[in-house]
Amino acid sequence: MAHAVLACARIDAAKCAVLRCALRINPVEEAPMMILTRRTELPSRLPCTCCPPWAPGHAIDAATRAKARAKAAARSAPKAKARRRAAPPSPNSIDVHHHISPPAYIKAIGPENMVNSYPASRTAAYDWTPAMAIEMMDRGGTATAITSLYSATHLAEHPERRRLAREANEFAASMARDYPGRFGSFAALPMPDIDGTLREIEYALDVLKADGVYMVTSYDGKWLGDPSFAPVWAELNRRKATLYTHPTVPHFLEDLITDIPDTAIEINTDTTRSIANVIFSGTAARSPNVDVIWSHGGGTLLPVIERFIRLAHRPQLAARLPKGFMHEVQRFYYDVAQVAHPVPMAALKTMVPLSQILFGTDFTFRTATEISAGLAQSNLTARELRAIHRDNAAKLFPQFGKLPG
Repeated sequence: MAHAVLACARIDAAKCAVLRCALRINPVEEAPMMILTRRTELPSRLPCTCCPPWAPGHAIDAATRAKARAKAAARSAPKAKARRRAAPPSPNSIDVHHHISPPAYIKAIGPENMVNSYPASRTAAYDWTPAMAIEMMDRGGTATAITSLYSATHLAEHPERRRLAREANEFAASMARDYPGRFGSFAALPMPDIDGTLREIEYALDVLKADGVYMVTSYDGKWLGDPSFAPVWAELNRRKATLYTHPTVPHFLEDLITDIPDTAIEINTDTTRSIANVIFSGTAARSPNVDVIWSHGGGTLLPVIERFIRLAHRPQLAARLPKGFMHEVQRFYYDVAQVAHPVPMAALKTMVPLSQILFGTDFTFRTATEISAGLAQSNLTARELRAIHRDNAAKLFPQFGKLPG
């Protein structure tokens, strides 16, 4: 539920997470510094690193501020003994959801295909450089980012996808060499070209020493548990590889609702379709050595999980799940990009062990500063924050266990 706030002071939009969010929803061309003199609808309970929690993104007088502090202290007093206050976000995060935009790749797919609901994010992706990424990582306390190619859906549809995947992976490897310890990479694959994909897995993991591979959640209406993808899963399972996944939107599901971008609903749902397909097809059970990372907290899996649990009791499906549905769900990993909010974080912690939750930003669409602020307001203990920011990923990727520098 949105709530109205009265903004009557000069606000720096570049420093206010709430105002930035409002500007994404209703973009304006004016300079970041602006004066708001009317009641403005803003999303409720969004994290804001520059404003107090009781005054999201706007200024109030000193007396009201003091009264709000007193009320907040009174409300929190009974909980102080029961729960340790969460520490500030770790300055040493490992970001597993961090996009890169190699110039040659962007030129090949065409700037017109850099489609996103937030124009500012699209521009940031187009203007991306490794130096920009390092600057934002330093600002948000990210020690290491494991990168994945921006908009890999266009890679899958490009006639020269083998060449583009190889060039992107070489580019990512050069970043890792140029900035030791700051970057890892999930190798782009020329899916759904199976032969080309198997060759790229070999080259990326054996020659470039990539930290895993990257696939989108569906290719031309086939989700990742499709039988045609079995050779890829078999090779990843043999290698005990990590598979990072990112959602896409099948063309036949694009633009379903006027004024609601695909990134708001469909992209999350495609993750859920792929999770269901991977589990119920038996692919997950046949690939116990593959560590799979799902983006955005598993998409829309949380609200439909009870339906899936019941579905798993059907005899023909149960036969493909020797260890049960929840065994597969709880061995997968899930990043917190776009779900760093008290409601989904509470649900995610209920669904899977804390050890399976990883820090992710979705850079350049979101930043480490924003995600860290959201986690800090998600009722997590200091131990839980440390695990999500760094410890869980350091166990999955021990090569990044030691801080860079």
